[in-house]
Amino acid sequence: MPPKPKCTREEVAAAALEIIKEDGLSGLTARELGSRLGTSSRPIFTVYHNMEEVKLAARELALEEFHEFISDYEQYTPAFKRIGMMMVSYGLHEPELFKLLFMQEHKGGRNFEETIKDLGETAQNCVRLVERDYDLTEEAARLLFEQMWTHAFGLGALCATGVCDLSEDEIGSRLGVVFAGMLMLIKSEKIAEVYSDVEVNTTGNYHGKKIREMPFRTD
Repeated sequence: MPPKPKCTREEVAAAALEIIKEDGLSGLTARELGSRLGTSSRPIFTVYHNMEEVKLAARELALEEFHEFISDYEQYTPAFKRIGMMMVSYGLHEPELFKLLFMQEHKGGRNFEETIKDLGETAQNCVRLVERDYDLTEEAARLLFEQMWTHAFGLGALCATGVCDLSEDEIGSRLGVVFAGMLMLIKSEKIAEVYSDVEVNTTGNYHGKKIREMPFRTD
């Protein structure tokens, strides 16, 4: 019979999450995890195949914490704005977990829809709230949510990486301006016309060269 594990999957994942909170993902090593659990690294690999599995388990716990962090949104009006503000605040107060949830590179890249799926149930809840509170179709609500999520992610990343230290008023103001502009554009029913103007006036060229074809300068 194989030896009985000295620690459970849940205990390993919880310890890994604490390490990431304190020292970032780079601090999560088998040796450090074993030390945190009061054992060697060997028992870890009786319940997980490798450290990548441990990281994914820790991420699942982090996502649960994030959902709990923003769970009071229904008590606020507008509820959708509350979610956006709490997402940015999460980057400010839990920077390492924000990076774990939203700033991990993926080999070969991913499309936007796959990235949105990382939000789990939060994405569906946001679309539902926007559709309900602003009398929009599901398609329009999804467009508004995706644009606002991109903006909120950017503000959260600035906070998580220490580039900015935003106050609650600043977060609300910056999210509010972009939200009002997007909502007015969608409600005007001229969004296709605006997109068309952008395509006509933005050729993607710079001094005769397409942006993607320009070499990096080293001088």
